[in-house]
Order: sequence, then structure tokens, then C-alpha cells
Amino acid sequence: MKATKYILSAVLACSSVVIYAQKGLDAPMTKAVMNVYQKLLDEDPKDYETYFHRANEYYKYNEYLKALDDINNALKYTPGNETDMRFQEYSLRANIYEMLKKYDDALADLNSAAALNPASYVTLYQRANVKYNLGRYSEAKSDYQRMQRINNRSQEALIGLARVAVKENNLGLANEYIDQAVAMTPSQSDIYVRRASVRTMMGNYNGAVDDLILAISTDKNNTKALQEIVDLSNTNYSAVMTGLSNAIRQAPKVGMFYYLRAVIASTHHNYLAAISDFNKIINENLYNYHGLYGSLAECHYALGNYTEALNDINYAIGATTNNRDYYVLKAKIKRATGNYEDALDCADKALKKDINHNPAIIEKALALCDAKNYDDASALFGEAILNDAENSYYYMLRAWVLKDFMNQGNNANSFYERAAELDVFNNNVRTLKGFSLLHQGKKDKAIKWIEDILAGLRDSDGLEHYYATCLYAWSGDYDKAFEYMKIALQNGYANYHQWKNDNDARINVAPLRKDPRFETLLNQFSIIFQQ
Repeated sequence: MKATKYILSAVLACSSVVIYAQKGLDAPMTKAVMNVYQKLLDEDPKDYETYFHRANEYYKYNEYLKALDDINNALKYTPGNETDMRFQEYSLRANIYEMLKKYDDALADLNSAAALNPASYVTLYQRANVKYNLGRYSEAKSDYQRMQRINNRSQEALIGLARVAVKENNLGLANEYIDQAVAMTPSQSDIYVRRASVRTMMGNYNGAVDDLILAISTDKNNTKALQEIVDLSNTNYSAVMTGLSNAIRQAPKVGMFYYLRAVIASTHHNYLAAISDFNKIINENLYNYHGLYGSLAECHYALGNYTEALNDINYAIGATTNNRDYYVLKAKIKRATGNYEDALDCADKALKKDINHNPAIIEKALALCDAKNYDDASALFGEAILNDAENSYYYMLRAWVLKDFMNQGNNANSFYERAAELDVFNNNVRTLKGFSLLHQGKKDKAIKWIEDILAGLRDSDGLEHYYATCLYAWSGDYDKAFEYMKIALQNGYANYHQWKNDNDARINVAPLRKDPRFETLLNQFSIIFQQ
């Protein structure tokens, strides 16, 4: 799971926000509706209203290409005198083009919609935003100003004008616009989120964090604010943590701030700080939530404190019947302590809760590897791939078992190749493309992959340099590996379990552990591991 999704789901769980899973087009009611649409189109292939309504359904469920095909047919068959229908069709197609980032096409449709309904405020706003996305700032400004003339209390216009002012490097004017927008509805949390977005554009990260905290303070269930502060932590971790610390000083009994700071800290591998905040919440009864103990267990596990981790995860398991993920974590802890039989038992208990849960399947397979039951482990890795064919780690695991333990090098290479093909953008260490290339014998390409990634980022928490350390370790270039290991530790990558004990899938630092430089570096940076 991506870090952003993990943090947001954890915070929402703690704040008692319930998010219901959407079944999308597979929901029985939706399938019935779509079947009716198809029958109507079978009867009349030129039924433009049905094309339009089905396009809306596809759009609602993010099936943009299917929606585009239907709306094109709707426009094709709609009579020219049906101006209201054509206006709606052009508007919908513009939305679809926006989602596909085809802004020129979107603008053409919005111009057509505006010609049919010049008084549409929504069309004007959407057109202004599209012009902004195209970099046509002066034209966007004109549309935002027209919006103001239609509605002199338009916050949308003020935010748009502020964004244009930033692009024009008129930061003073941008500040005036966003402050005016906030002054109109200071009790509504969303306006602070919008001001934060402009402040982020201006490079005012501290101000943006303050706004997002204001939004959360105004409405703790504002998922947009939670999402934005999590995203901002990925680009400016220090600003987010400073802002949350300031909020805690001003409101020392608000558990949400401690929890948010703790979860963000742990996701950025600062486990000691996270443990401190989780314990603060527990000791002062700021929240009563079993997930706190699950989070504590994860932090202790990452620090290699397996006894503490086991105590915490046992408490979490006993506090709720919704404990599938806790059993998965307990399986990891048991395996880390060399008890693969208990790890298997925990993975099985998780699978009883959800037979298709891939993390449990993976933990069971890894425990089977420890038991030297490689055939069954390989089969389970294959099952995980069937459940989620887009996760490169599953391919890497199966290739590792096939090559290292089952003497099936050719089969292993096919899985390495498939893993490499999943990395379309070639710019994220979590795709593991460099490792799949390296283990195919394509060392030069693997090294270029990691060096390109490192050249284009500010590694605020050491994660990327940890992966670089792993890659160079397995390439045999220990000098480079130790160079990057030092940077990873300097940047705070405090996952002691991974440094010392992770041996899975040739995506680890195992080759370095016998070199005396390894322990020297860990000792040099022991402060990030020790409480």
C-alpha cells in the first residue's frame, strides 16, 4: 500500500469516519441499469439520450474511454435543435477530456457549451481552469474576472485569480485574493484547504500546513485536508511536523494531532517519535482505539524490538474481532524471531478472516520458505499474483524462490521480466524494476535506473537511498552500497529490522552484513534506533 493511502486510512479509522467500499460497475443495481441501457441501444442504435446517460455512468466510475465513446455517439445522433441536450453533452465530454488530460479538446467543448448557454457559471469556471492548465493565464484571468462580475462573492474566482497571480509572480496580490476568499466563510473547513493549495504553490509550506490544521480543527472528518497534509508530508516532511507540533503546543489535549503526527512519522520511518506520540495518546486517554496498539507493534517491529511488538499486537488482536491485519503483523514478528510454525498459524488465522488477503498469503508463503517448503511457497506467490497482477513484489518473490531454491532459472527470469514491465514511469523505487533487471543480469540498466531516480529527488527520509544500498549490495559494489547506506541513515531511515534481519527476495542488504563497515555505520547512527 502506498504511504499516502496508509496514513489516510489510519487517520480516518481513528477519527471514526466510515468509508463504504464502492463496488462500481459490478454492483448488482448498476449492472442492471447498464443492461437496460444496452437493450435500449440494441433496439435503437441512435438513441442519443441513452448514450448520454450511459456515458454518465461510465464517467462516474472512472471508465473514461468507454464514457468518451458513448458521448461521441450521443453528440453524433443528437439533433442540432436540441440545444439543452447538446450543452449537457459538450459539458460531459469536456469533463472526460479533463480527466484524460486532453485540455485542448476540453477547451474546444467548453467553448461549444458556452456558445449554447452563455450564462452558465459552471461552464465559465471550468473553462477558466482548463485555460489555466494549458498555461493560458491571461485568458484564464479574464474568465475568473467574468465570474466575479456574475457573482461578486465568488470564492472560486478569487482562488483562480490567486493561482494566476502566483504564476505571474505577484505573490502579494495572490495573498490578498486568498485572504478575501477565507474571510467570506471562515467557519467552513474547505476554504482553508483551498488556501493551503495556493500557499503550497507559493512555496509557503508552513502557511499551507497551518491552513490544513485549521481545516482539520474546523472539521476533523475533512478527508481532503487529511489527504493534503499527508501528501505535503511526502514533499516537505519538516514543515508538516513543525506545524503539527505547533498545533499540539496550542491544543495539548487534542488526540487527533498526536495521532496524525505519529502516523506520518512512522510512515517516514521515524519510529521513535511515533512511539512517543502513540504512548502519549494511550497514557493520557486521548483516544481509546485498538489500532494504537497495532501501530505501536508496527513501530517496535521495525525497530527490531520484537518482544514489545508481540505484546502490543497481542493486545490489539484481543481488543477486536476485526483483527485480520493484526494476525498478519504477528506472523511477521514470529518469523523475525525464527518461529515459522507460529508464523504459519497466524497467517492461517488471517486467511480465515479473508481467504484472498494477499498480505496474509505472502506471509504464509514466506513462513513456508523458512520451513523449506518451496513448492507450496511458490504456488502461494503465484496465487498472490493472480489476485493482484500489478504488484511487482509478488513477481520478485516468486522469481527468488524459483531461482534460488528450486533451480528453475528460466522460469524465474520470466517473472523478473514481467516485474520489470510493470514499471511504466521508471521513476519509483517501489516498482523494484532495477532489482528485476539486476537479477536478470542487466546490471548496467539496473544501475542507471536507481541513479536516475536518485538524481531527481530529495530523499527526505532515506527510503530511496536504502533501496540504492540494497541494489548496489547485490550488484557486488560494496563501496557504493556503503556510501548510500550512510546517506540513508543520515536521512533517518530507521527500519532496523530491514537493516539487520530482512533476507527476502534479494531486495535487502544481506550481502553487506559480514563487512565490518556495516556494524560501524549502524553504531554510528544508533540514536535513530534506540529509545
